[in-house]
Amino acid sequence: MSNPLAIAAVTSTLRNLLTSAALEDPELLDVDVSTQPPGIARDGNDANQLNLFLYSTSVDTAFSNTPMPGQSKNGESSMPPLALVLKYLITAYGRNNDDINGHRLMGRSMSALHDHPLLGRAEIETALPDADLHNQLERIRITHDVLSVDDMSKLWASFQSGYRLSTGYEVSVVLIESGRPSKTPLPVLTRGEDDRGVSAQGDLTPPFPAITEIIFPDQQVRALPGDTLRLNGHHLDGDTVVVRFSHPRLTDPIEIAASAGTARQISVQIPDNPVQWRVGFYSVDVIISKAGEQDRATNLLPLPLAPRIIAIAPANPVSRDGSGNVTLTLTCNPQLHADQRVALLLGDREVLADDHPVQTSTLIFTIEDAPLGSRYLRLRVDGVDSLLVDRSVIPPAFDSAMDVVIT
Repeated sequence: MSNPLAIAAVTSTLRNLLTSAALEDPELLDVDVSTQPPGIARDGNDANQLNLFLYSTSVDTAFSNTPMPGQSKNGESSMPPLALVLKYLITAYGRNNDDINGHRLMGRSMSALHDHPLLGRAEIETALPDADLHNQLERIRITHDVLSVDDMSKLWASFQSGYRLSTGYEVSVVLIESGRPSKTPLPVLTRGEDDRGVSAQGDLTPPFPAITEIIFPDQQVRALPGDTLRLNGHHLDGDTVVVRFSHPRLTDPIEIAASAGTARQISVQIPDNPVQWRVGFYSVDVIISKAGEQDRATNLLPLPLAPRIIAIAPANPVSRDGSGNVTLTLTCNPQLHADQRVALLLGDREVLADDHPVQTSTLIFTIEDAPLGSRYLRLRVDGVDSLLVDRSVIPPAFDSAMDVVIT
């Protein structure tokens, strides 16, 4: 595989090839083959001249996703090579700007490249041996690149020079070896413990424990303190089954032993502990322990733990003060922390709670210009609402205890 000198090696090889082709014509003995931008290539030169200018490099995607053959084996990984396509512009200049000599030069160069579609290994090594391009497995091909009048005009406009007789060629593919080392793991000696091989089963159920859904009581969509949850999944049986509740603001997860269940369903009760638990979103997984085996953990599922409104004061009806305001005091479970965002949803209005600098179960809400009439209320804490709808009946109904009448 070649190194970063490969581009220079291609240019040098093409220059040698064009020089040899031009010298075959006895009328063109003073040919100079340059590799400069066309805008400055002719400065101070009145001899016969061919200018070979590399104006574009692009990546060949066909070689960009797999390593070169022989560089890595099955189970190993290595970086693919940098595969380049080089585009050249050849411009012919006659002695003293004689167009006939320029045409002779162009004919000689195009004929030589037409008869020489592949760069030889010896030619590349002679031009620049340090590039190691001659050791490349993939042969380097020379193809005529048809440039439209518009493309040619844009090229010469970028050179800021008047147009001269030119043609384009494409050279590919030039492979530059990546400098990143390959990863070559050791061969596998045994497959699994005691070389037992691969475990097989007769269905598509994965062989590891997983939970697929959490079912709340009474068809609700959120959990409350004291609720018993059912976790459905597979391979949930073990000597010890523990359900783990993780919250981003809790230092350590809360672990609760599951009730007796089966391989496909277990039950767990959330303790009614208003101090330990926080309202919000939890991540739930299950830890399965079996004698003689390593503990295994399931995937994670989200669990919203909602606040429960225990009491609303004052009792109905609630009268507005002289300014039309109403103050409501709510008692809830679990207790709420000072860093939690707490709001009362009264009908379609959101009212933020008064400051609560310490952990508390009592919240005060001042409702300015309180609307008259009956309004259902909900408590929203960190994006989780208290339960308002009773889904155990058909059709679902609002909880009448959450109805506040303002007079």
